[in-house]
Amino acid sequence: MGIHYSYKNTRGAKAMEKQAKREKKLAEKRAKKQAKTGFSKEEKTDKTIPLDQVITLDHLTNPDKK
Repeated sequence: MGIHYSYKNTRGAKAMEKQAKREKKLAEKRAKKQAKTGFSKEEKTDKTIPLDQVITLDHLTNPDKK
């Protein structure tokens, strides 16, 4: 007699391998997406008015002020 391998004997290991492969792909996609979006966020400047300043009509209508 010997050990007879069948689908039932190896399905747990195969499922774990597939799950690891799937997680690895997702991690790579997330890293790629963060690298792509991370650069654009750094270039943006903060255009908010500080809390200690009073908002005037000049702040709202003058396009030259930043």
